[in-house]
Amino acid sequence: MDKTRPIIILKKKRGHGGHHGGAWKVAYADFVTAMMSLFIVLWLLSSSKPVQEAVGGYFRDPDGTASKKGTLDAGAGENFILTKDDMPKLKDQLEQKIREMKDFDRLKSHVEITVTSEGLRIELSESAVGTFFDSGSSKLNADGRDLLITLAQELGKLPNKLSIEGHTDSKPYAGTGTYSNWELSTDRANAARRIVQANGIGPQQITQVRGFADQRLRKMTDPLDPANRRISIIVGTKTKISPPPEPTRASRERLQNKTIPNRNPISQLQPHQQTNQARRNRALFFTLNKLDV
Repeated sequence: MDKTRPIIILKKKRGHGGHHGGAWKVAYADFVTAMMSLFIVLWLLSSSKPVQEAVGGYFRDPDGTASKKGTLDAGAGENFILTKDDMPKLKDQLEQKIREMKDFDRLKSHVEITVTSEGLRIELSESAVGTFFDSGSSKLNADGRDLLITLAQELGKLPNKLSIEGHTDSKPYAGTGTYSNWELSTDRANAARRIVQANGIGPQQITQVRGFADQRLRKMTDPLDPANRRISIIVGTKTKISPPPEPTRASRERLQNKTIPNRNPISQLQPHQQTNQARRNRALFFTLNKLDV
């Protein structure tokens, strides 16, 4: 009888490998974030300038309170109020924009920008034949419109308030009727207001439009000089009010330890007076507790 060898089957148990963890998820998330950032940058580079300013303004001012920053709508702009110390810089910016005009060489002697106690004063003076207005008229010519539009586009970015003034020389108005230098100076200031408000100045930005006729001459020694005929745009300043200082520990202790005389003891008051006195005492007690922080 043949002996049959037993068949031996070896089964190897393969244990499951250890948990691979989630490190790959972190790496993948970093990769996706980097790709998203790349495409956002590429989109911004190909976007228009207003979109770039709006996006950049949002990160500088998420509340959208800055003037035309962080939103395509104009905001209050309190964060960008220009003070008197900022006026020299604004003067340089405006002069640079005016120098870029095509007729700058012909107009430069009729534009004067100075820093005054009121703020920044921009004066556009006339010549004998008229530089910015038709002679004897409140109608702006092409040079006057172009210059005012240039100024409006820059000043419209600011939250500062503006005033516009009109001035004439002492030569009586040559027209007939009751129309005089008073009406002419006021009409010229109003004509300038209409142009700047149509080209960037906000409806609430201009606070005053004034006509002075010949009462504020530029050249007092020569009242008939054509340079006395001018319009002035004044960029006002605003002083930022600092918050009141916190009370010191010594002042709080003095206030807390101060004896407050009771001239009317509650026991001597009428019932309705006792109630009022008790309310005042409670209010004083709460006030002292709030100060002792």
